[in-house]
Amino acid sequence: MDRSVWRPRWRWLQEYQTRSPVGYENMGWKDSGDCVVYPDGSLVKGPKALCELRVMFIVHGSAWPRYLMRSAMACAQRSCVQRRPSCLNGSMRHFGMTNSALCLRARRDKKKVLTIASNAGHCLWSGIVPRERAKIVVERLMAPDMWTGWGIRTLSASNPAYNPYNYQTGSVWPHDNGIIAMGFKTLWLRAEAGRIAHDISIGASHFLLNQLPELYTAFPRDETTFPVQYIGANVPQAWAAGSIFMLTQAMLGFLPDAPRNKLYVDPLLPNWLPDITISDLRLGRHKFDIRFWREGERTEFEVLNGESSFVERCEMGTKAAQLKDPADPI
Repeated sequence: MDRSVWRPRWRWLQEYQTRSPVGYENMGWKDSGDCVVYPDGSLVKGPKALCELRVMFIVHGSAWPRYLMRSAMACAQRSCVQRRPSCLNGSMRHFGMTNSALCLRARRDKKKVLTIASNAGHCLWSGIVPRERAKIVVERLMAPDMWTGWGIRTLSASNPAYNPYNYQTGSVWPHDNGIIAMGFKTLWLRAEAGRIAHDISIGASHFLLNQLPELYTAFPRDETTFPVQYIGANVPQAWAAGSIFMLTQAMLGFLPDAPRNKLYVDPLLPNWLPDITISDLRLGRHKFDIRFWREGERTEFEVLNGESSFVERCEMGTKAAQLKDPADPI
């Protein structure tokens, strides 16, 4: 194929490959050597470009909001930085997001790896996936081969490499589910976000002191099954502990806008959590105590402490889109 034709399609994709004989084969959040596999279960060798959020190695899910923020700052100057979000968004189309693709081979053949895994769920939260495709990703993540009732698996149970007892080829990671739940919330899928929060919360009740481990093994939930902590999993562990805050945010729809002294909320408490009070919630220099409770199918709230005019109900998906749009006048 003529390089002048295909190169522009991939030039914004961020690739990785270790140069050390003892370096990590995989540099996404899933960093085990066997976590990136083809649909037939065989290992994918580098270089690779992943569709996910990564804390240490910035890849496409997290690069997107970073470029949006830079684009907003450059808007007045008509900077060329504005081009990068649209180019990155266009490149993401080649991930096959309708199939919840895991990654894309880089450099030589750009071969898609259409493995069903949880990675694509991170891109839902970042907003890089077009809404019409995002709904398909959501449906795929909640299918029986991915959803256990204790959380979403890291790898589809239909993949030959699936092993629920292994580190990242079928186990459930709380922080992974927290990010996915926030993605559901921003897509107006409030009930689905609450469902994931319920799964992880019930899972936590099976562990000592209700502390979530780094990861756990989980078979489909019924009256005979329960989650089992992965041998060697860290407890406590920062990612797992932080997932509770993200799951709570997914249910209550917190969307802070500190420069404008606004805390937007979009609460929908599930039946299993009819009343909750959040204390010492900070927004810039302001502090709030807010109570949320169910009244029928609607969730109401009251600001117990702090300036109530700073807290405003909104639809989280719409407001998040407005705040991310650099052309928006608000």
